[in-house]
Amino acid sequence: MLLYAIGLIAQIFFGARTLLQWVMSERARKSLSPSIYWILSMVASWLFFIYGWMREDFAIILGQIVSYYIYIWNLDSKGLWRKIPIELRVLLVGTPPAAIVLASGDAASFVSTFLQNESVPMWLLIFGSVGQLIFTLRFVYQLIYSYRRKESLLPMGFWIISVTGSAVIIAYGIIRRDPILLLGQVPGIVTYIRNITLHKNSYGAAGKVDL
Repeated sequence: MLLYAIGLIAQIFFGARTLLQWVMSERARKSLSPSIYWILSMVASWLFFIYGWMREDFAIILGQIVSYYIYIWNLDSKGLWRKIPIELRVLLVGTPPAAIVLASGDAASFVSTFLQNESVPMWLLIFGSVGQLIFTLRFVYQLIYSYRRKESLLPMGFWIISVTGSAVIIAYGIIRRDPILLLGQVPGIVTYIRNITLHKNSYGAAGKVDL
């Protein structure tokens, strides 16, 4: 019960960030990168990381590690990260690696627990990991794009990668019968497609689309 409660709360935060970004973007008639999006992202990612660890699902954990720190970068880019008390910042930065160490014990135990999980066939583990990797790469792309422009942005390429990764994760969630994954991805993919449309409309008048 606690496992699914943590996963559900994380998905609520993920869903809230998507909904708020969508609403704010619709009002502005263009795809925005609001601060609340990154705040909710970091909190939800932290909870989802715990969920993946408790469920012994390497695909979920793989999808959280990189994006979690990119959320922090975006918060810093918006001038919010340094406003958080130093003690809390240390806790937030150190929680993921600490949780991995506590969960794995040693390298052999980590491989045995996650990569050789009997409840998840290897082909399915690889499939799910690929989906999570694609989904994570959208934030790597967003980081590179934003870093070059020296501001936090959500470009069209981010949403295109989001749709691709989300489709794979939805298929993974259906096969694993994981309601938490499906709850987070099915509504989200609609928002990703809508943001692509907003980008097209925003840049259409200029005769080009900035990916």
